[in-house]
Amino acid sequence: MRKIHRRALTVVTVTILGSLTASADAAGQAQALQSAAINEYNAINHPVVGRNGMVASQNADATRVGVEIMRQGGNAIDAAVAVGLALAVTLPRAGNLGGGGFMLVHLAEEDRTVAVDFREVAPALAHRDMYFGSDGGIDDEEYRFSHKSSGVPGTVAGLDHILREYGTMSWAEVAEPAIRLARDGIVVTDDLANNLRASKSRLTQNPATAAAFYKADGSEYEVGEILRQPDLAWSLEQLREGGADAFYRGTIADRIIADMEAHNGIITREDLEGYRVLERDPVAGRYRGFDVRAMSAPSSGGMHIVQMLNILDRFPISELGYGSADAMHIMAEAMKLAYADRSKYLGDPDFVDLPVRQLTSVDYAANLAAGIEMDSARPSEEIAPGDLTAYESPETTHYSVMDADGNAVVNTYTLMFSYGSGVVIDGAG
Repeated sequence: MRKIHRRALTVVTVTILGSLTASADAAGQAQALQSAAINEYNAINHPVVGRNGMVASQNADATRVGVEIMRQGGNAIDAAVAVGLALAVTLPRAGNLGGGGFMLVHLAEEDRTVAVDFREVAPALAHRDMYFGSDGGIDDEEYRFSHKSSGVPGTVAGLDHILREYGTMSWAEVAEPAIRLARDGIVVTDDLANNLRASKSRLTQNPATAAAFYKADGSEYEVGEILRQPDLAWSLEQLREGGADAFYRGTIADRIIADMEAHNGIITREDLEGYRVLERDPVAGRYRGFDVRAMSAPSSGGMHIVQMLNILDRFPISELGYGSADAMHIMAEAMKLAYADRSKYLGDPDFVDLPVRQLTSVDYAANLAAGIEMDSARPSEEIAPGDLTAYESPETTHYSVMDADGNAVVNTYTLMFSYGSGVVIDGAG
């Protein structure tokens, strides 16, 4: 387990969007500094400034878990693992143990950023015709909401990877807060109550899922009531004792395989044992004096964020005014251009060659920017992918953690649909 040495105090600023919450770490609460610079933004959400660290996630309980870990002396990586486990409890529609995602880990002392690919992969028994029904059409229920629709999970392996390589704490330490939340229960929020109510017809098709999220009589939890998840607490306890091996080779794996075999699923023990996390080089760019490091393919987001920023760099965005019609017009046009390229050029780099250098080139962005007109907007269907030949080129949640030393983790992980396949593994939560 690699140790990340602590360095001088830093100040971290996080912009909080939607229902994101923020807290500071180790030595004190974040300070919401209402400066003139902050107040001049014409928006309902303002940056929050914290000293000694910051955690931002969708859920306040999960955010407090990250704060707790850093107060105990953990670094941003330790806190990120703990937050990921906590969100599996507090945000069941997206936080997870059974999904996958992408992470960036920044190591301040080395000034190095690592892209971590822990997306789900197809089981070995998957094939292209597996979702066709007897009528020759796609069986939507089988395709989206069944044991057969589940990929081999990568979340636990991804969290384990960064904890072993870059963290300072043990599984026992980072799993304990999530265990408490699952065992003792969480207060049902308006968001959770409404979401479970809206998803009830689908989630109650699976007995284990119904038992996990609804009362014994089948009724919904009301706002303010306590939702306990004892089976999920059991799984987290197995992780506390055995780490990722418990999930991919041990007690949790046993329950996953038993449930798959009982419900026509296709994930096998060999699939679980063979899962591997991939470290990739991040996409890099520069925007108005700032270094930009973003997730690389197979995620399309990072590459096209750099591309869009390169286009925006050709325009005086700040002079146009925050939220102005002209600024929003330029941003929209930049997004259209990037998404047109995304539709043609993006794929999984393990299987296809991607024109990363060309798409993130400032010269290519300048050519695209030249086509943006301030007095008209082009319909998206009229925008074709750009010509790269001149360069010879061949439902989800996000959280962010930074510590006092400048180490940082940003994690986007997903179940693909709200509550994923709708399957809860019997006995494992």
